[in-house]
Amino acid sequence: MALEDLAERQQQILTLLAENGSLSVGDLARRFGVSEVTIRSDLKSLEERGLVNRTRGGATPALHRSILERMRLRTEEKHRIARAASSFVEDGMVVMIEAGTTTALIVRYLVGKRDVHIVTNSTLVFSYARLNPSLRITVVGGEFRRETESMVGPIALSTIQRLHVPLAFVGTDGFSLERGMTTHLFEGAEIVKAMRQHSVKTILVADSSKYGKVGFVHVLPLEEIDVVITDAGLPEDAREELREAGVDLIIV
Repeated sequence: MALEDLAERQQQILTLLAENGSLSVGDLARRFGVSEVTIRSDLKSLEERGLVNRTRGGATPALHRSILERMRLRTEEKHRIARAASSFVEDGMVVMIEAGTTTALIVRYLVGKRDVHIVTNSTLVFSYARLNPSLRITVVGGEFRRETESMVGPIALSTIQRLHVPLAFVGTDGFSLERGMTTHLFEGAEIVKAMRQHSVKTILVADSSKYGKVGFVHVLPLEEIDVVITDAGLPEDAREELREAGVDLIIV
């Protein structure tokens, strides 16, 4: 095989992993019409160059896409979702907001709300909330993760676990009825679980491109989420499937 063909296939593998979060060796072999042995060789080469992480039977990107890069994706849909989510916030409420680009936008739609207290592990949420003098803000401590602009680890978890609030907003790298919520970061999954356990109502905000994507870390089954807010790009069959399963689905 020509070297340029090999390089092109490996570049396409990186693109697919960036778009999907994780893929199996079998999936990649079928996509490119080559053997699984060839794909494993490609993944080994990419891992040696620090570009992917090989997992059992597949691979994930070596680096989670930076939050700045993700902020530029599907901005219109994210704003619609955030606006709808903000309607659940009432005056005087204490609200937990998990790190993420869509969750952070919710804060921008809290103008006019009075005496709302935001508890977050997100420095991006803080950067938006600090511009609104009517909001109270608590940023949990912990170890800073630059790629997600978030605080994680035992200190962050300990703070969240000492609280009990009426409402939490969380995001995800992927969701489906079969797999529930999934992510690529173990520490982020633990934060979401803690927020779910320490809130009366938990709302998932995620644009429709996340539907069907699967990260290698399971977070929660969708049955444990009270409301899912997504955009009109969600296919009709997916809407029917989720609603038939009892998911409280809001399309914006």
